[in-house]
Order: sequence, then structure tokens, then C-alpha cells
Amino acid sequence: MKYDVIVVGAGITGAATAYFLKKRGVANVLLLDRDQPAAGGTGKSAAIIRQHYSVPIGTNLTRESIGLLQDLNEAGFKSGLAQTGWHMLISEEMLEGTLPTVEQVKSLGVETEFTDLASSRIADLVNPEGVVGVVYEPTGGYADPVHATEAFVEAFKALGGEFRPKTAVEALVGDAKHVTGVKVAGETLEAGVVVNASGPWAGKLGESIGLDMPLRVVREQDSVWEIRPGRPIPEGPISNQVDLVYARPLGNRRFVVGRSFPKPYHDVDPDNYKLDADEDFISDLLERLERRYPWFQGAARIDSYAALYDATPDWYPFAGPRAGVSGYVDAWGGSGHGFKLGPAMGRRLADWILDGKTDDEFRQMSHDRVAEDRLFVQRFGGNRG
Repeated sequence: MKYDVIVVGAGITGAATAYFLKKRGVANVLLLDRDQPAAGGTGKSAAIIRQHYSVPIGTNLTRESIGLLQDLNEAGFKSGLAQTGWHMLISEEMLEGTLPTVEQVKSLGVETEFTDLASSRIADLVNPEGVVGVVYEPTGGYADPVHATEAFVEAFKALGGEFRPKTAVEALVGDAKHVTGVKVAGETLEAGVVVNASGPWAGKLGESIGLDMPLRVVREQDSVWEIRPGRPIPEGPISNQVDLVYARPLGNRRFVVGRSFPKPYHDVDPDNYKLDADEDFISDLLERLERRYPWFQGAARIDSYAALYDATPDWYPFAGPRAGVSGYVDAWGGSGHGFKLGPAMGRRLADWILDGKTDDEFRQMSHDRVAEDRLFVQRFGGNRG
């Protein structure tokens, strides 16, 4: 049997792409994953949702993704979307770039505001030292990355899509000009189009036929803490660009926390890296959190772990076909903010594959931007966008 499309990787982008292909009426779509849905970088994402981007496509894709997660909920699936509002603490260093970004985000139709800390909704929760202002988005918040991905997979299957978990793809079949399928357990599965949505493993997959894959796989550390009873806590996530930490609620007074860009990044093999967080990382993180948030003092550490970022040269994903390569589509390089972009990327990729075209804004997501010297340029660097 020859499939119309094979999607490799059931993270948020791969799952969404497979779903929207089926929704558009593609007959034979196969979704493969080496483990289970969201078992890679997606599942360990903090899944903070904010539309504050200095590059307009980041704002536009995130706004679209919010609507798609809402659609899943309305269809009876559970994405875990919680629009609690999103706050970002601003340092003096970031102020110059923040103000025009707020105005740009407003011009794109997103409700947002910049205020001083004393006027904000979190004034009583934050030590004001060094905080020159706060960005607030009422429609921001967070989602459950595992539930959201599983929702797309279940919706895909409900439309007749085929999902094979625990199925590692060994290589692409074809060459750097024409891809005809994938190799699984020594067997060739043929397809009209193969979508490489395999996240940290995308580089190995593309390189199996000689494709240029400018991908860094870096280790990302997070931890989970439980706040002591009786203390006021924020309802939604706070991205703290003064102390370079983020915190987002998990429920039951627990928060997942980690370091923000800029920070050290260490390249690793996605099949062989340390899964536990480093103790010096935990100590440094806790010091930053307790200094800024009185409510965090005395919190109990519940868990700590390491995950993976699949990072591109400009910290924006590669998505779409490539010039001179038929039968192949990129959908990787989330670079630490892929979760919030993933649902919309999946829908736009499905349309691009089926219609053979896309708008100029999304076309820049293609790997072709490397050869065209059109990498995205942002104000803040890294996955701050």
C-alpha cells in the first residue's frame, strides 16, 4: 500500500499536521512515532502561551493556535487550554525593544498592555527591585502539552487516520532530490509525501539521504515545585525577564519552572543524554525564584528533569517543502517555543501540501530561507522571538 502522506513524529506539530490533512479529505495518512504522542520535546514543554513576539509570524501563528485549541475543546477533546492571562516582567535592558513589540502585537489584533508593576494584577506577588514594567496578555496562559497532542491524534483517528506508536523510522527512502517513503524495521513504506516532524531526531532522519539539516539538539532543564499552603499564588504563568526564569501553574499549588534565554546551551545526542536536572541548576533557579517571589520561599521540590530543544539558526521552525526536493516536507526546529506555534503550523502545512502554495509570510518558514539569506531577525534573541 502506498500512503498519500506519512507524517513522522507525533509531537504537537506532527499530530496537528496529520489531523488537518485528514480534515481536508486526504484518504491515506499514516502518523508514526518512535514512542507515544508527545513523548519527545512536546510532552515536557512548559506549554506557556503568549503572543508577544517581535516577529509578526510568531504572533499570528500563536493567535491561530489558540483558536484551534479552543476548537478541539468545543469538539469534545481536551487540550488543557487555560486562558488565565500571561505576564512578563521587564528589565531596563529589555524596555527599548518591549515597547514597540507591544504596539506591533496590538496592531495584529491581540489585546495586550504595558504597565508599571504597581498597576499590574500581580503587584502583590512580586519583589519590585529591578522591574521597570509588566506586559500583560489577557488571552494568554498555558495548555497541557500531552493532552493537546493526544487530542489531535484522537481527532485524526476519528477521521480514519492511521497511527502507529512504538514505530521508529530508521531512514528516509530516496535521495536529496526525491523522497518516496520511509524505512521501518527494514521495511519500506511508500508515500507521495513524507513530513519530517521528528523534532530532535529530525536531523538524523534528513541526513539519512543527504539533506542539509542545520539543527542543534540542546538539553533543557525544568523542575516542579509545590507552594506552601495559605500563600497567594498567580493564576497564570509569569515570564520573568529580569531574573531570566519562568513559572507556570500545574494545579494543586504546583508550578513548573525553568530558565529563560539567554542561558547556556549544551549540545547532546537525543538518544544519549542526562535525563536528570543538574543540582547546581536547581540551586541557582531556586535562588532566583525566592528572590523575586515571596510566595515561592520554602516551596517543596517535587520533580526535576531534562528535556530537549531542537533549535534552528534563527530560533524559528523550518516548515514546508524545499526547492528542488520533491516528496518531502520539513516540520521541525521548534526551538523552545514550538508548542504554541505547532497547531497553526500543522494547519498551514496541510494546506500548503494540498494546495501547492501558501502565503508569503508562512513561505518564509521554509528551509529555503537559508539559501535565500532570509533568516528571521528578532529583537530579543533565542526563543523569546
